[in-house]
Amino acid sequence: MATLNHTGINHKVFHLLGIPGLEDQHMWISIPFFISYVIALLGNSLLIFIILTRHNLHEPMYLFLCMLSGADVVLSTCTVPQALAIFWFSAGEISLGRCITQLFFIHSTFISESGILLVMAFDRYIAICYPLRYTTILTNSLIGKIGMTVFLRSYGTIFPIIFLVKRLTFCRNSILPHTSCEHIGLAKYSCDDIHVNIWYDFFVLMSTVVLDVLLIFISYMLILRAVFHIPSQDARHKALNTCGSHVCVIILFYGPGIFSVLTERFGSHILPHIHVLLANVCILAPPMLNPIIYGIKTKQIRDQVIHVLFPKVI
Repeated sequence: MATLNHTGINHKVFHLLGIPGLEDQHMWISIPFFISYVIALLGNSLLIFIILTRHNLHEPMYLFLCMLSGADVVLSTCTVPQALAIFWFSAGEISLGRCITQLFFIHSTFISESGILLVMAFDRYIAICYPLRYTTILTNSLIGKIGMTVFLRSYGTIFPIIFLVKRLTFCRNSILPHTSCEHIGLAKYSCDDIHVNIWYDFFVLMSTVVLDVLLIFISYMLILRAVFHIPSQDARHKALNTCGSHVCVIILFYGPGIFSVLTERFGSHILPHIHVLLANVCILAPPMLNPIIYGIKTKQIRDQVIHVLFPKVI
């Protein structure tokens, strides 16, 4: 606070550095970023189009997948264009308002994806444990309410962060060593006490993502218990196969994120550009690979993709 009182500085414009220490490699780094973004945009848009236009895919599993694809498009669009602008044009300047808007949508969309993955685990639990009641439990009305709850939870928990950041005075530095704005990454450049920000960030993490992971784990324990009570081996294999795509997406979504958090908290010896690259992997990989995983492992979607892209083959 003493620094604030003496200097009177309060930065309202920041400069995103990109990948710190690798500025001379930005042009090469931009190539996988651009390719990943194009694949994510095209793949998820194609999935959304197919699911919405094909009546036989208007089932809970595919409707939840449509929500996931929409969140993937938002998450990648919030981050990758900004990173490419830095890599290609050194356009890292960003106002505090834009920075807060970006971090709001990044964090809220990430929590939305976590919530959708939890709902998809619940969907698989109902499909395997209560197959005869599947359509009566997961009605279109309930699916709409679940989707609304997932998004309201994500926006509701992140919304207070806007005010927690706006109350801060930024007098330490205006250069952010990252490709995008992140709550604590921005708050630590404030001269004010940010303990409230840190504790609220921890509360959001525990009450959303960590809770989702725990509930997903419980869901799959119940699913496995039900599957191993099925007498037919073919039926067991078919039941497990319906969960394969979802399990792959769960690992892809939470795996890099957990590793990134661990290196951020306990990997003080790891170079800064490694932290930034890991954070970008968490954002780049799931949107790019999710449609590929579901396209390869789900026959109904694979057939519809072939029908749309190669109509003469069908």
